[in-house]
Amino acid sequence: MSRIGKNPIVMPAGVTAKFENGLLTVNGPKGALTQEVNSVIGVNIEGQTLSFVIAKETADSNAKHGLYRALANNMVKGVSEGFKKTLLVSGVGYKVAVQGNKLVMNLGLSHPVELEIPQGLQVACPNTTEINVTGIDKQAVGQFASKIKFTRPVEPYHGYGIRYADQVVVRKVGKTAGKGKK
Repeated sequence: MSRIGKNPIVMPAGVTAKFENGLLTVNGPKGALTQEVNSVIGVNIEGQTLSFVIAKETADSNAKHGLYRALANNMVKGVSEGFKKTLLVSGVGYKVAVQGNKLVMNLGLSHPVELEIPQGLQVACPNTTEINVTGIDKQAVGQFASKIKFTRPVEPYHGYGIRYADQVVVRKVGKTAGKGKK
């Protein structure tokens, strides 16, 4: 039995779950999410508690046990609290703004980089050097934040680029050739 999978999920008030025909649906104040659950895993819903059991013993049933429990926990957290990723932009002349359904970024290139904001996500720019990506689906929030980040990754010498707010950038020392040599 998986150590993660055996822990029950206690759903907060206002969150309900339903399991029918292999689909787990979680509804909450921020919206609803649906996840397909493999047939080797069974789902028990008792009041405000959601638990997972292994229905059929297979070679990978323990791994799936923990996986589906973690996915369901992310669904419960998403529909009740939501997820947020903050990115910071640093560089001379680097600016970001939301225009309609697009995120427009000036990142030192000859043209502005425009990214279409996916359905179900909200993107806000409180200032020209900060991007907040929020939504109820953890995977979608993380994937779009990663897509933004890799349009201009941080370079280690000056620290220019886009990084997560909690990311530590390891800086490198530049060349010191010619200094002190005779």
